[in-house]
Amino acid sequence: MRGHRALRDLLVPCRADEPLEALREAMHTLDLSMPVWLPRHQADWGSFALTRFLPEHFMDSVDFERMEVSYIAPDEERNPHRAKA
Repeated sequence: MRGHRALRDLLVPCRADEPLEALREAMHTLDLSMPVWLPRHQADWGSFALTRFLPEHFMDSVDFERMEVSYIAPDEERNPHRAKA
């Protein structure tokens, strides 16, 4: 993100309780270094299924103001009572 504008987006399948695996895959695809996963990121992920990384969380320089990572639950997780076709 730069300002309120998304520069790029990427969707990587993952389990809600294993975000680091998907983050590694996304960083490889985006050709970025792996950011430092701090206790703050873990707390945000646990509470909101969302976390944000700033440039100082990366070992290499990045050309954005922040990177947002969020979990998008599959339909069956969002509505477990929905009849399956």
